[in-house]
Amino acid sequence: QVQLVESGGGLVQAGGSLRLSCAASGRSSYFMGWFRQAPGQEREFVAGISASGGNTYYGDSVKGRFTISRDAAKNTVNLQMNSLKPEDTAVYYCAATTGYHTYYLSYPYWGQGTQVTVSS
Repeated sequence: QVQLVESGGGLVQAGGSLRLSCAASGRSSYFMGWFRQAPGQEREFVAGISASGGNTYYGDSVKGRFTISRDAAKNTVNLQMNSLKPEDTAVYYCAATTGYHTYYLSYPYWGQGTQVTVSS
């Protein structure tokens, strides 16, 4: 059981950057993922990181622009988002599971979400 809280969302112009953070209050040994969901769209896998932090994974739409990282001492997972595009506008969610998954229904633990809006 873990409690997850996202922060760092906001409004940014295209080409700008934001850094999201996910704070976990329970175990730190979970695989952590970031997902996003725009209105009327299916929840999309953005990035994931192994419990050790040694393996990272990215959705095709964000490869080369976003970086996921883990700070074990703080029990947090971060998502650095660079070169943002209007298509990145969505609610971003942090999630935890016991294995690698890109399908959102495989994640039992979720944060409340944080809004990211990228203007043209």
